[in-house]
Amino acid sequence: MNVVKAPDVKLRIQTKPVKKLNQALKNTLKEMIKLTKTFQDPEGVGLASTQVGLEESFFVAKNGEKFISVVNPKIISTSKRTKKYFEGCLSIPNMWGEVRRSTGIKVSYQDPSGKVITTSLKGVLAWIFQHEIDHLNGILFADRVLEQKGKFYKFTGKDKVGTDMFEEVAI
Repeated sequence: MNVVKAPDVKLRIQTKPVKKLNQALKNTLKEMIKLTKTFQDPEGVGLASTQVGLEESFFVAKNGEKFISVVNPKIISTSKRTKKYFEGCLSIPNMWGEVRRSTGIKVSYQDPSGKVITTSLKGVLAWIFQHEIDHLNGILFADRVLEQKGKFYKFTGKDKVGTDMFEEVAI
């Protein structure tokens, strides 16, 4: 299993709902978690099905120290309050951008056993869910940067003390 990189058209697929929650799906989710954990600098905090070339609606997301598996997610509502995040993506290596997203969302999804979970999310997990659900709809963070007239940055390496360095990129 590998991460699909932009501009691959697989990243633009609008996913279909998962109809069967079976062992094959559970195995795929486990493999996605393993793959996401291999990304350390920057850390992988989420991975959508489209990013591994699949067309059904699911992703994995880091929640604290653990990963959760999310099947057939839907955003029910978003808070009016938004915040600009410095966002990157495993499918667009070394590129970052400023993206404004809701600070809180209410979501509904299934866990791998089929249990429906409806919950409110805040902070980093809300941001991850919005980013990954965008993937399931064929939307990349770069699309959000462009529509919001944000700025893009390229990772240029680390300085002598290990701080990440970025350079603004004109688009």
